[in-house]
Amino acid sequence: MSDQQRGDGNHSAYHRRTRSLIVRLLIIWFVVSFGFGLLLVEPLNEIRLGGYKLGFWFAQQGSIFVFIALIFYFSRAMSRFERESREDQQ
Repeated sequence: MSDQQRGDGNHSAYHRRTRSLIVRLLIIWFVVSFGFGLLLVEPLNEIRLGGYKLGFWFAQQGSIFVFIALIFYFSRAMSRFERESREDQQ
């Protein structure tokens, strides 16, 4: 296999992993923001967090905290993917 063919395979594998990561994180974000903040707000309001109803907390703050955590996770995962991709090319 030539270096060009090996590089193309690594490139497409890198993009598959990246796409898969993005889809998984978007699903988590959707479930937390739309599911917990809107659809499941009534059952979650039965639980209290710091004096506030959990459904209200997710709608107002929780989904933002989860989004920020997902950004940091995405950054670390992409750094790891890039490092592994560079190692595979050598």
